[in-house]
Amino acid sequence: MIKVNVYGIDGSVKNKIDLPDVFNTPYRPDIIKKSFNVLRSNKRQPYGADPYSGKKHATASVGKGRGMSRVPRLTQGRRAALAPGVVGGRRAHPPKAERNWKEKINKKERLLSLKSSLAATADKELVTGRGHKFDEKITLPLIIEDGFEKIKKTKKVIETFEKIGIYDDVLRALNGKHIRAGKGKTRGRKYKTPKSILIVSTKEDIEKSSNNLIGVDIIKPSQLNIEHLAPGGNAGRLTVFTESALKEIGGGK
Repeated sequence: MIKVNVYGIDGSVKNKIDLPDVFNTPYRPDIIKKSFNVLRSNKRQPYGADPYSGKKHATASVGKGRGMSRVPRLTQGRRAALAPGVVGGRRAHPPKAERNWKEKINKKERLLSLKSSLAATADKELVTGRGHKFDEKITLPLIIEDGFEKIKKTKKVIETFEKIGIYDDVLRALNGKHIRAGKGKTRGRKYKTPKSILIVSTKEDIEKSSNNLIGVDIIKPSQLNIEHLAPGGNAGRLTVFTESALKEIGGGK
């Protein structure tokens, strides 16, 4: 069994606790990446061209024998229309809104990816590899007493993170916010923000006091998924579990 520290709101070590068996799961980056890609593909919004796009003109072919190409032309003029490759014509193979983008994954693979990404939160090498900044002296995953769930002020959450030694990661996300490259910046998603700390808690109070910290996500144990534990398909996110949340993950009450 792996023993880790349980930290108090004041940053001190209150006691030690055994991690559930799920944190002994081998690291499987291939299964994690596969599961992440399936999750993202199933969230895609179907898109497609108007079925009548480029076909709204009265056209006819002049036929052969007139010394001109036999593309469809406007009946009220000589300009080509309708055919792919002409100005204002239809697309040859447009995207269709009825296309099914969904992918499948085996239940055992999906469960393994979740367990493996949970176990990765306890590996300092993987967490550091994702770029997270934290005090090297702390034990991972970071377990905090249940009193943390009752904090109602963002200022108090920041103080707790500073005392434990993980607030530098929130600053990293704040300073890493940047303008997206490409056309996405004109389509309502101008900025990209790095992912910071993930808080797993059984109560909702901490969500109200933490959700305005840039890069920080707050979820319940029942909501754990690859998108939270392994953003971008890369496991090892800096994660804070409350004692109650850890017991729920381990099957305890």
